[in-house]
Amino acid sequence: MPKIKTNKGAKKRFRVNKSGKVKHRCAFRNHILTKKAKARKRNLRRPGILCESDAKLVRRLLTLE
Repeated sequence: MPKIKTNKGAKKRFRVNKSGKVKHRCAFRNHILTKKAKARKRNLRRPGILCESDAKLVRRLLTLE
């Protein structure tokens, strides 16, 4: 049976916790940061957690299911 390849784009963008939740980096933190509030930028530093319906798709791209 052929081995299924991991999607390299998903591998670079997502990580799976031990509990199985999928972490991602928050968007809107690359450039044009001067007009954004300090609190907003600080909150964007924290990793986001995907909802379960999206996490299922990402786990499939990472060949974990």
